[in-house]
Amino acid sequence: MATAKVGALIERARVAAGLSQRGLADATGISQSTLSRIISGDRAAKMPEIVLIAEATGYTIPQLTGTGMVADRVRYAARATNGSGMEGMREALLNFLELNDYLDDQAVPATV
Repeated sequence: MATAKVGALIERARVAAGLSQRGLADATGISQSTLSRIISGDRAAKMPEIVLIAEATGYTIPQLTGTGMVADRVRYAARATNGSGMEGMREALLNFLELNDYLDDQAVPATV
């Protein structure tokens, strides 16, 4: 992950979420000075920090790290028989796929 690129993506997520740096610091438990250094590219964000920032901003880890969205790499088809909307089903499917991708990246084995 390029430190400056990740910092810029985190800053974009912070602004989009309507949070000040202090607000993001409070929501994540990461000090404001550390967030400032991450955003400016002076310090690399650690994965646990990225997870906290993702939770606070509503962004995904790939969105914050620029590693590519699962949605950009997957093709899918769905059919609803219970009146579910296609957009809701798409979001649920992509959330599961992104979680699976994250667990693979973290070398967490799948269980049967």
